[in-house]
Amino acid sequence: MSANFGSGLHVATGRSVDISDYDRYIGRWSRLFVPAVLAAANIAPGDRILDVSTGTGEAALMALPMVGASGLVIGTDISPAMLEGARARLDDQIFWPVAADGQALPFRDGCFNAVICQLGLQFFSSPLLGLIEFRRVLHPGSCAATCVISNPDRAPMWGILADALSRLLPQQRNTLQLSFALADPRRLESLFASAGFTDIQIKRETREDTMESFDEYWAPIEAGTGFMPQAYLTLAEVDRRAVRDEVRTQLSKFVSQGKLLMSVEMLIGKGRA
Repeated sequence: MSANFGSGLHVATGRSVDISDYDRYIGRWSRLFVPAVLAAANIAPGDRILDVSTGTGEAALMALPMVGASGLVIGTDISPAMLEGARARLDDQIFWPVAADGQALPFRDGCFNAVICQLGLQFFSSPLLGLIEFRRVLHPGSCAATCVISNPDRAPMWGILADALSRLLPQQRNTLQLSFALADPRRLESLFASAGFTDIQIKRETREDTMESFDEYWAPIEAGTGFMPQAYLTLAEVDRRAVRDEVRTQLSKFVSQGKLLMSVEMLIGKGRA
């Protein structure tokens, strides 16, 4: 059986997003890197910010107090369900959710003071086209900043699961490995340069977090929010048990005093329009 990943991959077509499950699966890790992305984008009070692939609004939430009442944060996402989640979470008059493809932004040239994209660019069919659009809508001299996941072995909470699922679902392997599509910093730098950005910087950043148990880690996967959890739920029960057992075994190396302590590396890329 093939998963119905839906637009943007993370929520199946016709389903709403469970913000709590999404937060436990991705948000808890994503938010650790948002301050670095916002700093790279040089956000200031009164700025107009575009948050591409806003998801449930993790980056937008932190950007709002930085731009203040005189600023504006527009969050775009190709998934209507994710935008509904962001709208419910960010009930603020200076946050505007807009359904849009990051590779064909519905905004005029040079209308934003910063563009941010938190864990979205690696899922674009053409990351270069996305970056070209980011630069187009930026005011000259302003910055775009992106955050993408590093190699699977440096993001074990997703890398181990992706490998286990890919062996059982080889026809979906390319999709299951998309999280790591921009893990090469040289490629990311080249994409920024090809899009016309200057003053390009690519930095490796590492953060860590602790979960009380493997069960805490696994619960959002069983809930099916996220493209890998969706794929997992298409498996027969015996295969699901095998995946769970394999992932538990692989993650046992990160157990300390009964808790699961893991680190994740991401790449923060920035460039000036």
